[in-house]
Amino acid sequence: MNVGMLLSDVPSSVPPKQQFEDLLRIVEAAQEAGMTYIVIGQHFLYGDLRWLQPVPVLARLAAEVDPHVRLATQIVIPNLYNPVVLAEELATLDIMTEGRLIAGFGLGYRMEEYDFMGVPKIRKAARMDEAIELMLKVWTEESFDFDGEFWQLEGATPHIQTWQKPHMPLWVGGHALGGARRAGRFGAVYCVPPETTVDEILERFAIVKEGYAARGEPFRPQSLRRNVLVAGSREEALVEYARVAKGRYITYAEKGLDLYTGDDLEEDFEKTIAGHAVLGTPDDVVAELLDLVTTLPVDPLLVRPQWPTMDGDETVATIKTLGRDVFPALLDVEPRTDL
Repeated sequence: MNVGMLLSDVPSSVPPKQQFEDLLRIVEAAQEAGMTYIVIGQHFLYGDLRWLQPVPVLARLAAEVDPHVRLATQIVIPNLYNPVVLAEELATLDIMTEGRLIAGFGLGYRMEEYDFMGVPKIRKAARMDEAIELMLKVWTEESFDFDGEFWQLEGATPHIQTWQKPHMPLWVGGHALGGARRAGRFGAVYCVPPETTVDEILERFAIVKEGYAARGEPFRPQSLRRNVLVAGSREEALVEYARVAKGRYITYAEKGLDLYTGDDLEEDFEKTIAGHAVLGTPDDVVAELLDLVTTLPVDPLLVRPQWPTMDGDETVATIKTLGRDVFPALLDVEPRTDL
């Protein structure tokens, strides 16, 4: 079993120099804690919070992490790019990481980002499918024509081949069932969002498995994210989780992630996060995570040790706690390969 972490956004009031220095400290602590996956998402024009863009961040981190550590975009939003530009950026990044890149894609949930970029929201799923198809051609063919609904190319001759062959592994995210169908269609790993319940995970994994079977591919472990917090008791963990994360949940709801409402979060935060957040003592957290990874085909398990309310010191301390009290029980687990 591999474990890893999602890099976080920070308040835009944090000086960029401080964010960069904290980022390097956090990644170093993650490696020392046994993490072998570092993943980062993407947003544009995000206001009071700063997301550093994933391609340059991962290119920089490639020089910092050990050779066995994988670097993933979870997720970039292909619809906000010309897919040829994104394909060449990611192929270059695969070379810069010496073949350690995983390319994770998703539709995004902030529809204002589509407006900012002048991209129509209508048929956004079809646009993303076509973008992935076009990127695959850029990565794998010497020359090609492409006659799609959104893009047309004639006599295209790619010049940047990926380090990994035939291309880097693909991950596909999404809260809706369409994300699981897309992962199965492209033979990609499905990135389970952290808010997904076990029943919903099983439903989505079954869809992915069906898609793999249609391609003649065996099912394999999928990526699972969980929000985790360790404290002296469950009550203490819940209070601390509300302190560091509740505001972020409310921001998600306000910015278009329609899994819950701001009223739900304000009135009963504990009930709203029940079923997905893993909170409690080290023994509580280990038991719940072991139950997940021994009954579900999961690899890697990804956690989020930082929220925008936490500074670098708090985040490093959280990672050290996970590395000491939680991860050792997971790392020897043999991932399941079936449902």
